[in-house]
Amino acid sequence: MALKDLVQKAQAKYGDSPTVLLSADQPTGEAPMELFITDEHTEQYLSLQVGGASDRGMLTGVLGGICSSLCLVMGLWMAFQGRWEAVIWPVVFGVPLFLAPFLWEILRPLPLPILFNRRTREVYFDHEGALFHSPWDGIQAVACEFQIVGPYTAGMNNASLEIMVHRYKTPENALMVSLGSPAGKTLDMQRGFWEYIRSYMNNGPWFDKNGHHSESDDFVKTQLTANINQSQLLGHWRQTIADKKKSTNGKNYLSGIDVFMFLGHLMFYPSNLIQNLTYNIAKRRSRNRWSKIVLERLQPDGPTTRLVDIEK
Repeated sequence: MALKDLVQKAQAKYGDSPTVLLSADQPTGEAPMELFITDEHTEQYLSLQVGGASDRGMLTGVLGGICSSLCLVMGLWMAFQGRWEAVIWPVVFGVPLFLAPFLWEILRPLPLPILFNRRTREVYFDHEGALFHSPWDGIQAVACEFQIVGPYTAGMNNASLEIMVHRYKTPENALMVSLGSPAGKTLDMQRGFWEYIRSYMNNGPWFDKNGHHSESDDFVKTQLTANINQSQLLGHWRQTIADKKKSTNGKNYLSGIDVFMFLGHLMFYPSNLIQNLTYNIAKRRSRNRWSKIVLERLQPDGPTTRLVDIEK
């Protein structure tokens, strides 16, 4: 699709809002920046989470990590008191509180991510079981900045980043796909994220802070490690406290907020760990939902023919 068509679509959706058109072969002027939506960054492909995926496992974490843990503690307390006839009740309530949401969340299909295949230089997207794709070479993205104003809140700036993909074997059927949530983002942030994707596709899989090819994955790791999951918060805060202790030679380094945050993360650690485990299991189960033509192209030795070339 031509640039002017993308502009018209953006203006129709957002009105007279600041709009920036981005291309695969043109630098944005911003440094590469990951915006906490990268699911996997591998040598073959880059996957981005879509809406509805990041909260998978939360219900199991709450019911299993908190409620079932309380039932376990109650059962152990009764066992220590020798009340064996009462131990069965915490088990009867605790096990279903974990298993029911766990099975429900891992057996439900997880929304498939947006895939950027570096080997074949194309993009894949699944929409309700239908495969959409776009060649990377010549792809365009549109970033639009807009403001949301609520009756009880001040205006909140947002910026979207979208690309266009076409349905496999039905190219006249097209979709505008959002690369992450626009909430709280700016045009500069979206330019930086597009530069991150550009650097991966054009110079990757590893690149430096300027987007140039690198044999080391150090910069990519610094970007990805900033996006820590809930189960890593306890270790992150422990390291923060350890760094404070080292910088002050062990004198007056522990503040009230340090104690509060550490104990809070410690209390919710079982819940966060179960949530992360549930999400990872659901993600592994969902990978096989991609069509065979996509799965084989994600392999290191898979075919490199683009889907757009097969359609011709």
